[in-house]
Amino acid sequence: MSDKEIKVPNIGEFKDVEVIEVLVSNGQSVSKNDPLITIESDKSSVEIPASFDGKVKSIKIKVGDRISEGDLILTVEQSREEEKSIEQKTIKEAESITNQNQEEKIKKDIQTQNLIKKDNSEASSASPKVRKFARELGININEIVGSERQGRIVEDDVKNFVSSKINKTSDKTEAQPKKIVSEFSHSDFGEIEVKDMPRVKKLASTYLVNSWTTIPHVTNHDEADITEMEDFRTSLTDMYTGERKKITPLAFIVKALVASLKKFPSFNSSIDDIENGKITMKNYFHVGIAVDTPHGLMVPKIRNADNKSILYISNELKTISDECRNLKIDKKEFFGGSMTITSLGGIGGSFFTPIINYPEVAILGVGKAQKKQIFINGKFETRTMLPLSLSYDHRIIDGAEAARFNNDLKENLGKNFAYKLAV
Repeated sequence: MSDKEIKVPNIGEFKDVEVIEVLVSNGQSVSKNDPLITIESDKSSVEIPASFDGKVKSIKIKVGDRISEGDLILTVEQSREEEKSIEQKTIKEAESITNQNQEEKIKKDIQTQNLIKKDNSEASSASPKVRKFARELGININEIVGSERQGRIVEDDVKNFVSSKINKTSDKTEAQPKKIVSEFSHSDFGEIEVKDMPRVKKLASTYLVNSWTTIPHVTNHDEADITEMEDFRTSLTDMYTGERKKITPLAFIVKALVASLKKFPSFNSSIDDIENGKITMKNYFHVGIAVDTPHGLMVPKIRNADNKSILYISNELKTISDECRNLKIDKKEFFGGSMTITSLGGIGGSFFTPIINYPEVAILGVGKAQKKQIFINGKFETRTMLPLSLSYDHRIIDGAEAARFNNDLKENLGKNFAYKLAV
């Protein structure tokens, strides 16, 4: 028996990444390529496999540890028979890789020979047709190395030469964002403390930057009169116990939003394939809810909200909020949404500009409801008004459609809400 160490291999850009799962235990037998641990960076999750067979003797890391290339994962025990078997496999794999590399080298030499610049004083061998083709493209044929016998140039050689020039030019002209560096450090002005950014916020930052820089945002602000809705909501009682039912206003807003999405289907779409001019129209109604947690903002989905009652939605909102705060929710629940609602009503504030949750095309921001004096039928009345901030993707939704959507949403939350939402 002998002990062997399994270390973190070359994992590319991954460095100082967090271990989120340990997939084996002490005494467990593992085979080559069996997953040992799962690591997660800002971009993706990756499983690290075993590099050989054996029995796990000692695990050196745990969930939450941060690792980089070369760090020790675990040690395994191997019998002499396993060692001999591994040696034979290694020899065969090495021979196979050597043969494959030789074949690839021959192909690469043939494909890239046009990238080699030769002496312009040498006369190139080519037919009049090929020479004319090169002249029309503005190419000096003497710079091209031919792929045919004795260096004869054919039309494909000219095309490959032009292609190589274009690729080189594009590589040079790619704009690199210039990072602004301050002349002074923060510590030059007083005492500071450097902390790790919460993992959830690090993951969200990539999506937020992508959304803000690629989607032309426009925000439509309006107010909905929810006086009757609030009177109804606060008067609900259990018919058996007589106790007041606590239903969050957000449940009503979810149902109202679904009703408007049915009437304005472009708000329930995605244009993540805009390069090919394609729009994805969704026939489901999965409403995203922005949940404020100690770890950062999370956006789980209320699936098939069109088939659920307001009471059911209210209970589900509590469940998914708790799952987010306790990090118990499945990662898949953050994807596949129709449209997102982000509410500041429980905190305060009125209007704001919410960022669209890519690849969705709109997001509804809800402020804190306030009682206001509204002029109705020739006199002022005290009404409960709810601030609405609708951000939309101007590539697919125009201002007039956004205004109509907000008007419909206001009707769904207005005095005829019970009829509109089929409570």
